[in-house]
Amino acid sequence: MKYVGAHVSAAGGVHNAPIAASEIKAKAFAIFTKNQKQWSAKPLSEEEINLFKKNIAEYGFKSEHILPHDSYLINLGNFDTEKREKALAAFIDEIKRAGQLGLKYLNFHPGSHLNQVTEEECLDLVAESVNIANSKTKEYNVVLVVENTAGQGSNVGYKFEHIQRIINNVEDKKRIGVCIDTCHTFSAGYDISTPEKFDGVIAEFDKIVGVKYICALHLNDSKKEKGSKVDRHASIGEGTLGVEPFRYIMNQKIFDNIPLILETPDPSLWEKEIKLLYSMT
Repeated sequence: MKYVGAHVSAAGGVHNAPIAASEIKAKAFAIFTKNQKQWSAKPLSEEEINLFKKNIAEYGFKSEHILPHDSYLINLGNFDTEKREKALAAFIDEIKRAGQLGLKYLNFHPGSHLNQVTEEECLDLVAESVNIANSKTKEYNVVLVVENTAGQGSNVGYKFEHIQRIINNVEDKKRIGVCIDTCHTFSAGYDISTPEKFDGVIAEFDKIVGVKYICALHLNDSKKEKGSKVDRHASIGEGTLGVEPFRYIMNQKIFDNIPLILETPDPSLWEKEIKLLYSMT
């Protein structure tokens, strides 16, 4: 079964997110558990945690179909020790927040080398940071889901080999997974524009990384062409990908029972996009 949703607002508190997701007839959703543009936030209260858990049950969601995303400020691959430690502390807090809410996953961007180190050195710093974070959050057992990137700027993670290097260096393989973003994949140079080509890309991913690590997908059309390395999302069917890659996703069993999350730019279209995606099965 497919679980499609969107990255909904948690305005007024995370307990409101399941309500927002239900309103667009989603079966999954993504959230920020704090302001994604700030380093710190007040701890989640027991009342907020209990209300969130009550609402996900009331509105028919399961924890494994909810994909919290960490702060955009966090760069686990920063060569500057002081800045990386600040990012790591924030990352650990994000893991704890996800764990307190009873969630299975935390989605994160791998990081950026900022032209200070090589891509390989940056990737190794990311893996080292993940290992430290895992060691300090064992009681929550949250799976850290690394997202492939478009390769914009100095971001790492745009090659499957980058994801492989991170996973290879993560000690606890049960606590690492992957989120594949369709826009990022296409912008990074992987042609997923037809079912046949998408099949080939998945086969390549399986050979390099392993499809067993896929925990989530971000469903985004792309405003830019293949290989542009520019991260610009478009609504489904309104970009350079078109609808066929999404039809492929909706009919592949390997994408069953994981959160399939829209991050398309127009929230007013999310309900329509969800309906469109389900009509493809």
